[in-house]
Amino acid sequence: MQDTIIGIIAITILLVGIIIWRRPSVGRETPARLKPGNPLPEFTALSEDGERLSSNSLAGTPTVMLFVRGNWCPFCSRQVEDMTAHYKEITDIGGRLVIVTPKPLETTRRVAEMYGVSFDFWLDEDSAVVSDYGLLIENGVPGKEREQFGDNAVWPASLVIDADGVIRFTELSKTIMDRPSSDKLLRELKKLVA
Repeated sequence: MQDTIIGIIAITILLVGIIIWRRPSVGRETPARLKPGNPLPEFTALSEDGERLSSNSLAGTPTVMLFVRGNWCPFCSRQVEDMTAHYKEITDIGGRLVIVTPKPLETTRRVAEMYGVSFDFWLDEDSAVVSDYGLLIENGVPGKEREQFGDNAVWPASLVIDADGVIRFTELSKTIMDRPSSDKLLRELKKLVA
């Protein structure tokens, strides 16, 4: 009898777990300014070399733009690594890959060197861009990482922007763990150069 009760409890827990796991995750709603069809809101950032950049410099080039939390986040690092594997394909079709991060330039340079490709890392000083875009997570950096990376993080987002500066695709991560695949982002980019 006791084995039957334990079995029923185990099956119930398993079924509840499956229901929770399969339930669609809603995540964060895409901020109005980042919805497809809108022009990319203008912003400035710093290059790896400390040079001031403007989002207007993207004009004329379809771009995949990733907003990432930093190299302390294994999910962001995996997404960046995955995109670097397709860097040549992106540039061969006339596209550009820009990674925007609120983390220090020293960290950004290390990540760029680690992947050995020349895609653009843009530093969002003081998280001004992610705050303006509605992607800021206050106190989102895990405790042990705060000393090096500060308190605030970015909600991961992926954009595909056409040569006229209009957002054509936006995907915010539903959770901190998920990211759109590089294949999906490449498909969206290829639609702009077809």
